[in-house]
Amino acid sequence: SNLSFVDICFTSTTIPKMLQNNHTKSEVITYEGCIIQMYFFILFAALDDFLLTAMAYDRFVAICHPLHYTIIINPQLCGILVLASWVISVLHSLLQTLMVLRLSFCREVEIPHYFCEFNQMVQLACSDNFLTDMVMHIAAGLLGGGPLAGILYSYSKIVSSICGISSAHAKYKAFSTCASHLSVVSLFYCTSLGVYFSSAATHSSHPGEIASVMYTVVTPML
Repeated sequence: SNLSFVDICFTSTTIPKMLQNNHTKSEVITYEGCIIQMYFFILFAALDDFLLTAMAYDRFVAICHPLHYTIIINPQLCGILVLASWVISVLHSLLQTLMVLRLSFCREVEIPHYFCEFNQMVQLACSDNFLTDMVMHIAAGLLGGGPLAGILYSYSKIVSSICGISSAHAKYKAFSTCASHLSVVSLFYCTSLGVYFSSAATHSSHPGEIASVMYTVVTPML
C-alpha cells in the first residue's frame, strides 16, 4: 500500500507539470517551483528504492524460511521498515535540496529535461558545485548501492533456494511469487542507473530523458 501511494506521488511530481507545458506550449517553471519539485522527486524516488528493498527481504523470508515467515515478517517489523524508509528518505531529500539552495544560478536557465532533475540543476549552477556534486555522488553510492546490494543478496539466496527444490511445479510457484517484484526492480534500477551513467558519459540529454520516462512513468504505472 505504501509503494502504491509513493508511486502515485512520484508520478505526480513531474507528469502534471509536463502535461501543462505541452498544453500551454510554455516550458517555464519558477525557481521556487523547481526546488519544490526536486525535493519531492528525490523523496519519492528514495522511498521507492527502500520499499522495493523491504519487499525483496519479504520475498527472501517467504521462499527461504517459509515456516518462520509469519514470525519474522510481523506487523511490527513491517511498520519499522516503512517508518525507517520514510525518515531516511525525508532526511536525504532535505540534505540534497539544501545543497542546491546554497548554489547560485543565472536569472534565466534552460534545463535540458522535462523536469527539474537534480543532476542537471547542479551542472547548471553558476557558482562552485564541487561540494554539492561530491555529496550527490556519496549519497547516491550509499542510498542507491546499499539497497541494491540488499536486493541482490536476497535474490541470490532465493535463486539458490529455488535451485534446491526438486519439483518443477514447486520451482515455478516459488519463482512466480517474486517475478513481478523482480521485473519492477530491474526496470527501476536499470533505467535510473542508465540516466546517471549516460549523463556522465555524454552531454546529450536525449538518452537520459528517455530513460527517465521509463522510471518516472512506466515503472510506477506497472
